[in-house]
Amino acid sequence: MRGYRDRDFLWTKEDFIFCVLGSAHPEDRIMAYLKYVPDPNGRWGHSDRRFRRILRYYTMSDLLGTFTFLEDYPQYLYDSTVWGIKMTAVPLNRIAVHLKPEEKLSQLLERKKRDPLQQKAVDLVSLISDVSGVPVDFFGVTGSILLDIHREFSDIDLIIYGAVNSRLVKETMIQKLSEKRSPIRRFDEEQIMKWCVEKAERFPLTPEEALAIYKKKWGRGWFRGTFFSVHPVKLEAELSERYGDRIYKPEGMVKVKATVSDASEADFMPALYQVRNVKVLEGKRTDDIREVASYEGLYGGISEEGGEILVYGKLEHVSDMRLGTEYRRVLVGSKEAGGKDYIKPLQ
Repeated sequence: MRGYRDRDFLWTKEDFIFCVLGSAHPEDRIMAYLKYVPDPNGRWGHSDRRFRRILRYYTMSDLLGTFTFLEDYPQYLYDSTVWGIKMTAVPLNRIAVHLKPEEKLSQLLERKKRDPLQQKAVDLVSLISDVSGVPVDFFGVTGSILLDIHREFSDIDLIIYGAVNSRLVKETMIQKLSEKRSPIRRFDEEQIMKWCVEKAERFPLTPEEALAIYKKKWGRGWFRGTFFSVHPVKLEAELSERYGDRIYKPEGMVKVKATVSDASEADFMPALYQVRNVKVLEGKRTDDIREVASYEGLYGGISEEGGEILVYGKLEHVSDMRLGTEYRRVLVGSKEAGGKDYIKPLQ
């Protein structure tokens, strides 16, 4: 059965637009972050139905700004005893429309008339599908195109569903990005420099460290003059964890150096890196850190098995309720870190 997947969108009864976060949710609500709110002067939307992007950048400071906005709508603020945090979440009874990326793409494919950005999105999916061999049925389009509030300056945000499909698309993207005559291309030198400087301004990174991260990224680039991104999302049959299977409790901030032992989950949300040879450089000394998890998309897919990473984040005690085991992990993308946490590839 089709559940609420990562990067679906939820349109609420107040005309708030939330983006679904991950695929593990409580029974009565969906974990999601607020992205657009009604605004007659907003840049997104058309005619008399316009919106502004309240989450301007994917940073912790901007995310906390949405918390402040929602203080007048407390039904969207949720204290999670499972995650050990306060998070934004949409109660099922407040959802007016559940928007699904694969349904939107299907509608666009059937439509005889498409605007230039919609056409470009359809062409990009067709190209990636043809080269990778992954049927278009496993693709979706999210973001402002899904919401029908896109403008000429909007990006193309694609979804690829399924772990095997995602691996095939990743291989295709790496191939196409390396071809000089491909319509799918990486940033030019000026764009790369701009990207690195912007990331260094918003995250605890130097431009050189941002460049090392950029070089690991495969799911973003330019297509016929428009920025695009590709995001892997698991199918329901592939989900290994339901909400409540593990209980997480905070234990302060730590800085660690570790070797990645398994990065097969690093392209999904949250990005997961299984680690070994963990050395605690700052914070609580413990010898049972097994995992690094990131809800900050920038740090997804930036290291592979055998790679060394430097991590600053929230130490969490993890109780696996199914297996009866306990261990610890380091979480990047927490309120406690205040935007100072990171994952940096060292090789």
